[in-house]
Amino acid sequence: MTKTVTFTLMHFCIAFSVTYALTGSAAAGGLVAAIEPLCNSVGFYFHEKVWQRLDKRQAVERHIPAHAWLHHQA
Repeated sequence: MTKTVTFTLMHFCIAFSVTYALTGSAAAGGLVAAIEPLCNSVGFYFHEKVWQRLDKRQAVERHIPAHAWLHHQA
């Protein structure tokens, strides 16, 4: 859990620092630091769903015996 908390803090600090460096606005930096991680979390959720679907598809393909492919190709 400590690793998750420190990574989250680092993420907020980077988002704030980059935005502040680009805009010179602490308000913009704070806003981006608050919103950007939330957007990434939502994006990550859907990214994981896609990869889970691909992993399931590959698992099914791995369980089909090689001789079964020969019958399907003929």
